[in-house]
Amino acid sequence: MLKIAWKSCYVHPLPEGHRFPMLKYELLPEQLLYEGTITSENLFEPTPIEEAIITLTHEESYWKKLSSLQLTESEIRKTGFPLSSSLVYRETVIVEGTKQAALFALQYGCAMNVAGGTHHAFSNRGEGFCLLNDIAIAASYLLRQKLAQNILIIDLDVHQGNGTAQIFRHTPNVFTFSMHGEKNYPLQKEQSDLDISLPDGTDDATYLSLLKHTLPRLFDTVQPDFVFFQSGVDVLATDKLGKLSLSREGCKERDKIVFSLCKQNKVPVVASMGGGYSERIADIVEAHANTFRLAQEIFF
Repeated sequence: MLKIAWKSCYVHPLPEGHRFPMLKYELLPEQLLYEGTITSENLFEPTPIEEAIITLTHEESYWKKLSSLQLTESEIRKTGFPLSSSLVYRETVIVEGTKQAALFALQYGCAMNVAGGTHHAFSNRGEGFCLLNDIAIAASYLLRQKLAQNILIIDLDVHQGNGTAQIFRHTPNVFTFSMHGEKNYPLQKEQSDLDISLPDGTDDATYLSLLKHTLPRLFDTVQPDFVFFQSGVDVLATDKLGKLSLSREGCKERDKIVFSLCKQNKVPVVASMGGGYSERIADIVEAHANTFRLAQEIFF
């Protein structure tokens, strides 16, 4: 059964200026339920993650400052969100959703988080609407519990997974792969184990050709026993921030390539949704919905 973490991003309201981008987290499960792709049995509601699991990945001093709302004005500004106890609570629920999804993926082969993909959170700071790195925390948890030995992180959001790269730069059993816009945020990139930087306007054919050439070889060389997939849909041509030119069908084919390789190689996978900033909320929700439809189709 496909298990999906939900209610993890809108459980506490955000200030007015931040609400539109967050609507997708509410609309996406509603759409999937309405069309019959999933039922209520597929959904689970995570609770806040334990502090001890957070500090497997994030420096304890950073977590204490964040949880006690003691970040400086400069640190808060870099996150993009006004800091509040509700926001911190929301982040801890998102992270627990990805951690629980990882346990479900070990059982069923694939699991999802309606939220997550907070790849700009570093071990010691937050950036770019990311305070805690859900994928990194879940990966560290699996390693600590000896539930995985060799993890591949596939980050296909339009923005480089700079926080994830920094966190795992000295961790040989976590391979970080990021394919992203060369001239997009962040201005200063970190070094992943493999980075593919794409020029503005990259289209379906170029993008998919690169991915089809790269990803099978990574499975062969890395030999992962677990995959985390950051499946941001800000690669779409309609995205306000993306600068790439993928169609919705191209984005869907991207997801199919990832899920099919995981299924073919019998490697459990968790997908976190990542970014999406198209003008029309329907474009965002439909592109994300394709990720869930494909997971249901390929694995179940």
